[in-house]
Amino acid sequence: MTDSLPAVRQRSPSAERNREPILAVLRSVLPAQGKVLEIASGTGQHAICFAAAMPGLDWQPSDADAQARASIEAWIAHEGLPNVRAPLALDVHQADWGVDALAAVVCINMIHISPWSATEALFAGASRRLAEGGVLCLYGPYKRGGTQTSPSNEAFDQQLRSRDPSWGVRDMEAVIALGASVGLVCDEPIAMPANNFSLVFRKRMDASQV
Repeated sequence: MTDSLPAVRQRSPSAERNREPILAVLRSVLPAQGKVLEIASGTGQHAICFAAAMPGLDWQPSDADAQARASIEAWIAHEGLPNVRAPLALDVHQADWGVDALAAVVCINMIHISPWSATEALFAGASRRLAEGGVLCLYGPYKRGGTQTSPSNEAFDQQLRSRDPSWGVRDMEAVIALGASVGLVCDEPIAMPANNFSLVFRKRMDASQV
């Protein structure tokens, strides 16, 4: 391990808080081996944590933001893990994601800080690229039955929408229905700390033809 580019390695307090609960979910749903694409990897802290804990997986981080990718690269250099790839410059709206035949796609805290079209593109792209039986794992806050699950989520939703009207905490039922429309069937939602949820979708047979 080398102390490479410490000033470039970003740290997110929320990533440090939620990585262990998320890891517990991923351990239970991801295969022991295979290629995993992480969408919107952010600082890279999650990629390093998850890849270290699950060495049989080939972890491919990605982010549309150049500064985030620089942070991910610095974390990879710092930790020296052999199963983490260089980050891809990836926006889910683009036609070519640069990867295929994926065992899993992981997306943490993205769909509420992007337009709904990004969620649609995420599901469409994951359905095409996941192998049969592959898994899409989402984490973040959700409304249930059109209602916020806590006052803090209500305030967070208002803050997001004030920054960009196309952002906001999504309806869980709408997200689950979107998955079903492209052949990705959701398991029972998993309640997580701080009023968040993990949603685990599994690709059914012939979902790529939906």
